[in-house]
Amino acid sequence: MKDLLDRITVNPAIFGGKPIIRGRRLAVEHVLGMLAAGDEKQEILAAYPWLEPDDIRACLVYAHRLAGHEHVEPLIVQDVA
Repeated sequence: MKDLLDRITVNPAIFGGKPIIRGRRLAVEHVLGMLAAGDEKQEILAAYPWLEPDDIRACLVYAHRLAGHEHVEPLIVQDVA
């Protein structure tokens, strides 16, 4: 997985430092948004000819890592009547 994550880079001069794919002007969040919208991997690859299947996998690994470190605190609301 480390090899895949090496495809994700950060450059403060591109998209304000958001994670991007291999230094190109394609943000990880954009690829994840296309996948979430139902776009097929082949459609995404056709839209970005320089993109490789492992780039898409890298975006998924990156999102998995972020979600794996997320901690949500429950909100407890007491009725004050």
